[in-house]
Amino acid sequence: MLLTSLVFAQSYTNNSGFFKRVRYGGSLGLGFFNGGFNINVSPSAIYPLTNEFYAGASLNFNYAKFNDEKLLAYGGSILSLYNPIPDIQISAEFEQLRINRSLEAFPTRIEDNYWLPALFLGVGYSTYNVTFGLRYDLLYNDNKSIYGNALMPFVRVYF
Repeated sequence: MLLTSLVFAQSYTNNSGFFKRVRYGGSLGLGFFNGGFNINVSPSAIYPLTNEFYAGASLNFNYAKFNDEKLLAYGGSILSLYNPIPDIQISAEFEQLRINRSLEAFPTRIEDNYWLPALFLGVGYSTYNVTFGLRYDLLYNDNKSIYGNALMPFVRVYF
């Protein structure tokens, strides 16, 4: 079971035209399952290049614990959003995460640390400042990914 709640919003009061146009957002994710839990924090910012096209960046922090295994993932991503019509959003996002896994195995502890790239293509329905959709990881690796599978739902909120 995964419960995702979107709560980030910021207001920047600089007289610069650039920062007045930046939109801030992000997400908090909290999941509980048999034998464990995970938490995710992902603040992001986007800038409108045209009325239909946005580009931005995001930070990502993920922690999970289940049974005897712990996972810490952190990194960032660059993203682009395109709205061909106001209700439809097409997205592309390149994410790079540092994965640190540890497993308590008798008689020793197993450590696994590596970089994990992901390239997401997505489509969603937008209403006001919220977008609901699906995205697919073109670089998905079943043995290394921290995600359950290559296709996953998303919710984006920007203010």
